[in-house]
Amino acid sequence: MLWGVYFHTVSLVGLLFLSLVFIGASLTSLHFGLVYVIEWEIFSLSSSSVVATLVYDWVSSLFLGVVLFISSMVMYYSGDYMDGDKSYNRFMYLVLAFVLSMSALIVSPNLISILLGWDGLGLISYVLVIYYQNEKSANAGMLTILSNRVGDVGILLSISLLFMLGGWNFIFYGEFLGEDFLLLKIFVCMAAMTKSAQIPFSAWLPAAMAAPTPVSALVHSSTLVTAGVYILIRFSSALEGSLVQGVLLIVSCLTMFMAGLGANFEFDLKKIIALSTLSQLGVMMSILALGFPDLAFFHLLTHALFKALLFMCAGVIIHGVKEYQDIRNMGSLVLYMPLTSVCMNLANLALCGMPFLAGFYSKDLILEVVFMSWVNFFIFFLYVLSTGLTVCYTFRLVYYSLSCASNMGSMMFASEGHSMMMGGVMVLSMGAVTGGSILSWVMFPENYMICLGFFFKVLALLVSVMGGLLGYIINMISVSSNLKVVGLYCYVVFMGSMWFMPVLSTLSLSNLSLKSGDKFLKVGDKGWSEYFGGEGSFSELMMCSGYLQYSQENMVMVYMKGVFLWVVIVFLIFM
Repeated sequence: MLWGVYFHTVSLVGLLFLSLVFIGASLTSLHFGLVYVIEWEIFSLSSSSVVATLVYDWVSSLFLGVVLFISSMVMYYSGDYMDGDKSYNRFMYLVLAFVLSMSALIVSPNLISILLGWDGLGLISYVLVIYYQNEKSANAGMLTILSNRVGDVGILLSISLLFMLGGWNFIFYGEFLGEDFLLLKIFVCMAAMTKSAQIPFSAWLPAAMAAPTPVSALVHSSTLVTAGVYILIRFSSALEGSLVQGVLLIVSCLTMFMAGLGANFEFDLKKIIALSTLSQLGVMMSILALGFPDLAFFHLLTHALFKALLFMCAGVIIHGVKEYQDIRNMGSLVLYMPLTSVCMNLANLALCGMPFLAGFYSKDLILEVVFMSWVNFFIFFLYVLSTGLTVCYTFRLVYYSLSCASNMGSMMFASEGHSMMMGGVMVLSMGAVTGGSILSWVMFPENYMICLGFFFKVLALLVSVMGGLLGYIINMISVSSNLKVVGLYCYVVFMGSMWFMPVLSTLSLSNLSLKSGDKFLKVGDKGWSEYFGGEGSFSELMMCSGYLQYSQENMVMVYMKGVFLWVVIVFLIFM
């Protein structure tokens, strides 16, 4: 019982200590240029050794340190959020197993050992998504695990193709993976796209919001969704100059735009934040496809800090307004929950790229590098528009939940009297303010050379200001006309439903097979196969048995009739 009560405290101390150790190790490794590779052979097969390998360089150590830091805050936060839950211990063990799977994935440069962490993430995420046992959670969990299974197949096929090089340590084979290994690169990219929810695998990410909010804070900041980006960062040297890069750039930019557009029509608090995560994953994937893995890794770390904070603030708000998630039923929360509102606004401004917050250092640098790169107008337009849409849905969220007139019922009472939850939020708030600058100084001791004209230099700021004004002011205007009357309804449904991605990922794939199965069941299993199979054979056998039974019960009469019939036949023949 004592362990159950203090589980969150033990997790906080243990994970925080490990986080500091790995962050210190990464700084040492970065300063002295050290890389530690631990490898032991399990067995050898046809001159190919199956080995378990761990790599500790500054990238893996720093990422692992950030993951463990966020996990420690989430575990401490969960101690208050899940207080009173019947399965509190089970939840805590699952979250720890989730962190362990992510850690195994981060330090594995070997495709076989990486599969353990990869599959562990998929399986435990399914168990956590269906934690609240209802039909919605079951559907969301099934969509999550089946989408991720596609990526698992990609990893398995990559293992078979990499066998040709005599080993599976992909981190050492980047320069040897030329155009002959195009299929391998396609499979790896497919696996990364499923894990990071790029088009056409985007539907599972908002659906996974059925999980408890602490899980969302962990999954959508630094663990599950970033696994795909991290794998491609490790594979970046092999992707340079290949056809896969161009396809990945287009897909990721479309994902970024689609998620930003969908978030402007969403009213579920957690789904809005999930779509913002999807949009930022598109940013990471696109800059990675342009050939800048260091910027993708930089944005991955800064995004993890402020996105975990944003989800934890959303959890405090949902807890405070008695489990409501619809932002239309909130409003004026700044009066009832001032500290939470401050922290949430910090996270929102960091997401928008507000100067000198965590998101500014990575996002502004990415945009300027994109403006300097050789990209066509289509990609440039998607980047600019997505930046504006990000600020637009952020200020829309601020208006509906924090600053507009209160829409809560007369019996509602919002408060933030949760000391443990607010403790984790406050620590992450400091990360959202200072994390970007610290990481920038550590990762980029030499500055990027940015050479842009005045228009391109202020374009990101201009688009952000316009998006913020649009997102805040347009929701203050009372729109009285019916969308069906003005002919906008179909467009709003299309844009607000992620371009019908959830329907295309579920009904469009299963509808034909389910209908065919139903017809086959009725015509085959319950139809002709029953007639000619079990039921029909049984009926025929019973009928024949009935005739035999009748003949046996009337044997004397049958014999007499038989003798009489033979006498008649003989008489007729010899007449």
